[in-house]
Amino acid sequence: MKKLFNLIVIATSLFSFGCEPIEDRMELGSAITAEQLELSATPLMVNGKRSNKIIVDNKSQVLSSWDYGVGVSQRKSDTVLMVSTGENEIIFTGLNADGSKISKSVKVTIDELTFPVPPEWGFLTNGSERTWKWDETKPAVWGNGGYLGSLGPAWWTLKENDIHGQAANEGVGAKMTLSLRGAKLTKIKADGTTEVGTFSFDMTKKLNMENGDQWSIGKLTTKGVTVLCGKSPNEGNGPVYAYDIIVINGNELVLAYPETGVGAWGTAWFWAFRSTD
Repeated sequence: MKKLFNLIVIATSLFSFGCEPIEDRMELGSAITAEQLELSATPLMVNGKRSNKIIVDNKSQVLSSWDYGVGVSQRKSDTVLMVSTGENEIIFTGLNADGSKISKSVKVTIDELTFPVPPEWGFLTNGSERTWKWDETKPAVWGNGGYLGSLGPAWWTLKENDIHGQAANEGVGAKMTLSLRGAKLTKIKADGTTEVGTFSFDMTKKLNMENGDQWSIGKLTTKGVTVLCGKSPNEGNGPVYAYDIIVINGNELVLAYPETGVGAWGTAWFWAFRSTD
């Protein structure tokens, strides 16, 4: 009888233990304000100069999101690469335990681009933003030509004055602004309406002509918006979001898009823009 009693006691103890919560529940603390954030953004010093590698650190009890212009880091502490000299802005967004968000701007000054950055950021945005329009100085600004052969509109071609017939309000008076902050592309039509999206580029995606000469030097991709008159007429005027880069510098931007499945000298569409700066 004594053994049976001991077994009952042990079983009861185990049952009681199993009913107790074993996880360590986190108590929700009070939300903090943007003014209470403890943030720092410190350039890595190289030869006595402030480089473009920035050490960001959040000592506050909030989840982190650092928007440094050409990217976003969600680490509490990280090292990010900036792409322009002078005063730069990093926007921090924190998430409190109660779900509320707070934001704060952190300024950092960069003396030189010690660590290499793709020069295309400067070409496209001028370190902040750059506006592009049709390059009316060329014989044609849009049209088709040979894929992996032509270097601009070559067969059926249009001047800037003719673009409105293909894409309303995207000819004379229309422009595009490419911004470093958030890699934003804003298309501003001649009637004042706007469309906003983002852009990215990959300069490793190069293509050669049949004779081995280089044809394109990279790839530009847009999201949420196309470039001016960004469509493929022989494919139902569908929007184009991926472009081969034929020319890119601070003054010129020439893009191309091949129709689906074409090979060398198949139909491709070309765009010619110039900077307004």
